[in-house]
Amino acid sequence: MAIEPRHSPIRVSCFECPLRHMKRFRPFTESELEFVSTFKRGELVADPGTTVLVEGARSAHLYTVLSGWGFRYKILEDGRRQILNYIVPGDMIGLQGAVMAEMQHSVEALTPMTLCVFERSRLFSLFELHPGLSFDLTWLAAREECILDEHLLSIGRRSALERASYLLAFLFDRGMNAGILGDNHRHIPVTQMHFADTLGLSIVHTNKTLKKLADRGLIRWRERGCDIVDPVGLQEISGWTPAEQRVRPFI
Repeated sequence: MAIEPRHSPIRVSCFECPLRHMKRFRPFTESELEFVSTFKRGELVADPGTTVLVEGARSAHLYTVLSGWGFRYKILEDGRRQILNYIVPGDMIGLQGAVMAEMQHSVEALTPMTLCVFERSRLFSLFELHPGLSFDLTWLAAREECILDEHLLSIGRRSALERASYLLAFLFDRGMNAGILGDNHRHIPVTQMHFADTLGLSIVHTNKTLKKLADRGLIRWRERGCDIVDPVGLQEISGWTPAEQRVRPFI
Protein backbone atom coordinates (compact mmCIF):
# COMPACT_ATOMS: atom_id res chain seq x y z
CA MET A 1 0.00 0.00 0.00
CA ALA A 2 1.35 3.41 -0.97
CA ILE A 3 2.20 5.82 1.81
CA GLU A 4 0.15 9.01 1.66
CA PRO A 5 2.03 12.33 1.78
CA ARG A 6 0.95 14.85 4.42
CA HIS A 7 -0.07 18.37 3.49
CA SER A 8 0.75 21.09 5.98
CA PRO A 9 0.46 24.89 6.16
CA ILE A 10 3.38 27.07 5.13
CA ARG A 11 6.16 26.69 7.68
CA VAL A 12 9.01 28.08 5.60
CA SER A 13 8.24 31.49 4.14
CA CYS A 14 9.55 32.21 0.64
CA PHE A 15 11.21 35.28 2.14
CA GLU A 16 13.15 33.00 4.51
CA CYS A 17 13.71 30.10 2.11
CA PRO A 18 17.11 28.47 2.79
CA LEU A 19 17.62 27.85 -0.94
CA ARG A 20 17.60 31.59 -1.59
CA HIS A 21 20.69 31.99 0.57
CA MET A 22 22.71 29.48 -1.46
CA LYS A 23 25.03 31.02 -4.06
CA ARG A 24 24.15 28.18 -6.44
CA PHE A 25 20.63 29.57 -7.02
CA ARG A 26 19.86 32.82 -8.82
CA PRO A 27 18.26 35.58 -6.73
CA PHE A 28 14.66 36.67 -7.30
CA THR A 29 13.70 40.24 -8.05
CA GLU A 30 11.37 41.82 -5.49
CA SER A 31 8.32 41.37 -7.75
CA GLU A 32 9.23 37.74 -8.47
CA LEU A 33 9.62 36.99 -4.78
CA GLU A 34 6.24 38.57 -4.04
CA PHE A 35 4.61 36.47 -6.77
CA VAL A 36 6.23 33.21 -5.68
CA SER A 37 5.19 33.87 -2.07
CA THR A 38 1.53 34.10 -3.17
CA PHE A 39 1.94 31.22 -5.67
CA LYS A 40 2.96 28.89 -2.82
CA ARG A 41 -0.03 27.35 -1.02
CA GLY A 42 1.53 25.06 1.55
CA GLU A 43 4.05 22.30 2.06
CA LEU A 44 4.07 18.56 1.55
CA VAL A 45 5.87 16.32 4.03
CA ALA A 46 6.80 12.92 2.62
CA ASP A 47 8.32 9.98 4.47
CA PRO A 48 10.67 7.55 2.69
CA GLY A 49 8.65 5.37 0.33
CA THR A 50 5.88 7.96 -0.08
CA THR A 51 4.47 8.24 -3.59
CA VAL A 52 4.35 11.99 -4.16
CA LEU A 53 2.97 11.85 -7.72
CA VAL A 54 1.44 8.89 -9.56
CA GLU A 55 1.71 8.18 -13.28
CA GLY A 56 -1.61 8.91 -14.98
CA ALA A 57 -2.81 11.21 -12.19
CA ARG A 58 -4.12 14.73 -12.82
CA SER A 59 -2.51 16.69 -10.03
CA ALA A 60 -3.76 20.15 -9.13
CA HIS A 61 -0.32 21.04 -7.81
CA LEU A 62 3.30 21.60 -8.73
CA TYR A 63 6.09 21.05 -6.23
CA THR A 64 9.59 22.35 -5.57
CA VAL A 65 11.82 20.15 -3.43
CA LEU A 66 12.86 22.05 -0.31
CA SER A 67 14.77 19.23 1.37
CA GLY A 68 15.53 15.54 0.86
CA TRP A 69 16.09 13.07 -2.00
CA GLY A 70 13.51 11.54 -4.32
CA PHE A 71 13.33 9.80 -7.70
CA ARG A 72 11.18 9.65 -10.84
CA TYR A 73 10.24 6.26 -12.26
CA LYS A 74 7.97 4.23 -14.55
CA ILE A 75 6.66 0.70 -14.00
CA LEU A 76 5.81 -1.92 -16.61
CA GLU A 77 2.65 -4.03 -16.31
CA ASP A 78 4.64 -6.96 -14.91
CA GLY A 79 6.04 -4.80 -12.09
CA ARG A 80 9.51 -4.08 -13.46
CA ARG A 81 10.64 -0.57 -12.57
CA GLN A 82 12.89 1.86 -14.40
CA ILE A 83 14.20 4.80 -12.38
CA LEU A 84 14.52 7.77 -14.72
CA ASN A 85 16.22 10.38 -12.57
CA TYR A 86 16.80 11.55 -9.01
CA ILE A 87 15.53 14.81 -7.52
CA VAL A 88 17.17 17.09 -4.98
CA PRO A 89 16.40 20.48 -3.38
CA GLY A 90 15.60 23.15 -5.96
CA ASP A 91 14.09 20.69 -8.46
CA MET A 92 10.49 21.15 -9.61
CA ILE A 93 8.18 18.18 -10.12
CA GLY A 94 4.69 18.01 -11.58
CA LEU A 95 5.37 20.41 -14.46
CA GLN A 96 4.84 17.57 -16.92
CA GLY A 97 1.33 17.05 -15.54
CA ALA A 98 0.63 20.75 -15.89
CA VAL A 99 1.52 20.69 -19.59
CA MET A 100 0.40 17.17 -20.60
CA ALA A 101 -2.74 17.13 -18.40
CA GLU A 102 -1.58 14.01 -16.56
CA MET A 103 1.69 12.67 -15.19
CA GLN A 104 3.72 10.39 -17.45
CA HIS A 105 5.81 9.03 -14.57
CA SER A 106 5.64 8.62 -10.79
CA VAL A 107 7.72 10.27 -8.07
CA GLU A 108 8.72 8.65 -4.77
CA ALA A 109 10.51 10.01 -1.72
CA LEU A 110 13.87 8.34 -1.13
CA THR A 111 14.47 10.07 2.21
CA PRO A 112 12.23 12.31 4.35
CA MET A 113 11.28 15.16 2.04
CA THR A 114 9.65 18.56 2.31
CA LEU A 115 8.18 20.08 -0.84
CA CYS A 116 6.70 23.51 -1.50
CA VAL A 117 3.20 23.23 -2.99
CA PHE A 118 2.08 25.52 -5.82
CA GLU A 119 -1.30 25.80 -7.53
CA ARG A 120 -1.16 24.55 -11.09
CA SER A 121 -4.12 26.78 -12.03
CA ARG A 122 -1.98 29.88 -11.46
CA LEU A 123 0.83 28.74 -13.73
CA PHE A 124 -0.45 30.76 -16.70
CA SER A 125 -0.27 34.00 -14.71
CA LEU A 126 3.43 33.30 -14.17
CA PHE A 127 3.95 33.34 -17.94
CA GLU A 128 1.82 36.47 -18.30
CA LEU A 129 3.44 38.55 -15.58
CA HIS A 130 6.99 37.29 -15.04
CA PRO A 131 9.04 36.48 -18.16
CA GLY A 132 12.11 35.83 -16.00
CA LEU A 133 10.34 33.07 -14.09
CA SER A 134 8.92 31.75 -17.38
CA PHE A 135 12.44 31.38 -18.71
CA ASP A 136 13.39 29.63 -15.47
CA LEU A 137 10.71 26.99 -16.08
CA THR A 138 12.02 26.50 -19.62
CA TRP A 139 15.55 26.17 -18.26
CA LEU A 140 14.47 23.55 -15.72
CA ALA A 141 12.72 21.52 -18.44
CA ALA A 142 15.73 21.78 -20.79
CA ARG A 143 18.13 20.72 -18.05
CA GLU A 144 15.99 17.66 -17.29
CA GLU A 145 16.18 16.74 -20.98
CA CYS A 146 19.99 17.04 -20.91
CA ILE A 147 20.17 14.79 -17.84
CA LEU A 148 17.96 12.16 -19.46
CA ASP A 149 20.13 12.29 -22.62
CA GLU A 150 23.18 11.43 -20.50
CA HIS A 151 21.30 8.65 -18.66
CA LEU A 152 20.18 7.13 -21.98
CA LEU A 153 23.75 7.24 -23.28
CA SER A 154 24.90 5.49 -20.12
CA ILE A 155 22.37 2.67 -20.34
CA GLY A 156 22.84 2.24 -24.09
CA ARG A 157 26.61 2.43 -24.47
CA ARG A 158 28.52 2.36 -21.17
CA SER A 159 29.68 -0.90 -19.63
CA ALA A 160 28.23 -1.97 -16.28
CA LEU A 161 31.28 -0.59 -14.42
CA GLU A 162 31.09 2.68 -16.38
CA ARG A 163 27.34 2.98 -15.76
CA ALA A 164 27.71 2.53 -12.02
CA SER A 165 30.62 4.96 -11.87
CA TYR A 166 28.69 7.55 -13.86
CA LEU A 167 25.59 7.27 -11.67
CA LEU A 168 27.59 7.61 -8.45
CA ALA A 169 29.59 10.57 -9.78
CA PHE A 170 26.39 12.20 -11.08
CA LEU A 171 24.54 11.80 -7.79
CA PHE A 172 27.51 13.11 -5.84
CA ASP A 173 27.69 16.19 -8.07
CA ARG A 174 23.94 16.81 -7.74
CA GLY A 175 24.05 16.43 -3.99
CA MET A 176 27.01 18.78 -3.63
CA ASN A 177 25.39 21.46 -5.79
CA ALA A 178 22.11 21.18 -3.88
CA GLY A 179 23.83 21.55 -0.53
CA ILE A 180 22.79 18.15 0.84
CA LEU A 181 26.27 16.66 0.47
CA GLY A 182 29.56 18.18 1.56
CA ASP A 183 33.20 17.41 2.26
CA ASN A 184 32.23 15.85 5.60
CA HIS A 185 28.98 14.25 4.41
CA ARG A 186 29.33 12.09 1.30
CA HIS A 187 26.57 9.55 1.88
CA ILE A 188 24.21 8.85 -1.02
CA PRO A 189 21.02 7.13 0.28
CA VAL A 190 20.48 4.82 -2.71
CA THR A 191 20.16 1.07 -2.19
CA GLN A 192 21.47 -1.60 -4.54
CA MET A 193 17.92 -2.18 -5.77
CA HIS A 194 17.66 1.49 -6.72
CA PHE A 195 20.97 1.19 -8.58
CA ALA A 196 19.76 -1.92 -10.41
CA ASP A 197 16.50 -0.24 -11.44
CA THR A 198 18.40 2.82 -12.67
CA LEU A 199 21.21 1.02 -14.49
CA GLY A 200 19.04 -1.66 -16.12
CA LEU A 201 21.06 -4.47 -14.50
CA SER A 202 20.11 -7.47 -12.38
CA ILE A 203 20.59 -7.12 -8.64
CA VAL A 204 23.36 -9.75 -8.79
CA HIS A 205 25.22 -7.92 -11.56
CA THR A 206 24.75 -4.64 -9.70
CA ASN A 207 26.16 -6.13 -6.50
CA LYS A 208 29.26 -7.44 -8.28
CA THR A 209 29.80 -4.12 -10.07
CA LEU A 210 29.54 -2.03 -6.92
CA LYS A 211 31.88 -4.45 -5.13
CA LYS A 212 34.53 -3.79 -7.81
CA LEU A 213 34.26 -0.05 -7.14
CA ALA A 214 34.47 -0.63 -3.40
CA ASP A 215 37.54 -2.89 -3.83
CA ARG A 216 39.24 -0.06 -5.74
CA GLY A 217 38.60 2.28 -2.82
CA LEU A 218 36.24 4.55 -4.77
CA ILE A 219 33.17 3.98 -2.59
CA ARG A 220 32.35 2.54 0.82
CA TRP A 221 29.12 0.57 0.83
CA ARG A 222 26.66 0.99 3.71
CA GLU A 223 23.39 -0.76 4.59
CA ARG A 224 21.19 1.94 3.05
CA GLY A 225 23.49 3.53 0.51
CA CYS A 226 27.16 4.32 0.06
CA ASP A 227 29.80 6.89 0.88
CA ILE A 228 31.66 8.47 -2.03
CA VAL A 229 35.38 8.23 -1.32
CA ASP A 230 36.87 9.26 -4.69
CA PRO A 231 34.46 11.17 -6.96
CA VAL A 232 37.22 12.07 -9.43
CA GLY A 233 38.12 8.39 -9.80
CA LEU A 234 34.47 7.61 -10.59
CA GLN A 235 34.42 10.34 -13.23
CA GLU A 236 37.55 8.94 -14.85
CA ILE A 237 36.11 5.42 -15.12
CA SER A 238 32.82 6.65 -16.57
CA GLY A 239 34.37 9.20 -18.93
CA TRP A 240 31.94 11.80 -17.58
CA THR A 241 32.77 15.28 -16.33
CA PRO A 242 30.25 17.48 -14.49
CA ALA A 243 29.14 20.60 -16.32
CA GLU A 244 30.69 23.89 -15.28
CA GLN A 245 28.94 25.26 -12.23
CA ARG A 246 26.64 28.17 -12.97
CA VAL A 247 24.01 30.04 -11.06
CA ARG A 248 20.78 28.14 -11.69
CA PRO A 249 17.13 29.06 -11.28
CA PHE A 250 14.46 27.55 -9.04
CA ILE A 251 10.90 28.46 -8.16
